[in-house]
Amino acid sequence: MTARISVSVQANDFDTGAELAALRDDPAVGAIASFIGTVRDINAGADVSALTLEHYPGMTEKALEEIAAQAGERWPIDAVRIIHRVGALRPRDQIVLVAVSGRHRREVFDACAFVMDYLKTEAPFWKKEVTPEGERWVEARDEDEAARARWEHGE
Repeated sequence: MTARISVSVQANDFDTGAELAALRDDPAVGAIASFIGTVRDINAGADVSALTLEHYPGMTEKALEEIAAQAGERWPIDAVRIIHRVGALRPRDQIVLVAVSGRHRREVFDACAFVMDYLKTEAPFWKKEVTPEGERWVEARDEDEAARARWEHGE
């Protein structure tokens, strides 16, 4: 079985409920796992009043599709839905939705975590925060690399 993959990179917000409901279109689906990332008002010890996300159109979507396809190769899942926002965002705004559907919970939990871990380290997004000290680019975090690396070592 090949997982259905749907990827969107967009400036507009998304309706989480509608997105999850769309993954229940197959009566064989027994589980849906999801992750929603939001903008925090503090990062690395500084107040954050805004976040701007940039990307390379076309390249970003392809990278997300490849990550979702890898999840579909590793686990027997039915569908992967990824929505990632770009542009100017404020604290509490939704940034990303990763949702996975399948027959059983273990596969969808693992696939959802895998997709998010790879998205954080492999997807071509650049983040710039606005703080009281000015604008700054957000660097990759060691914890994100460690989370991705665990999948490469058989977990």
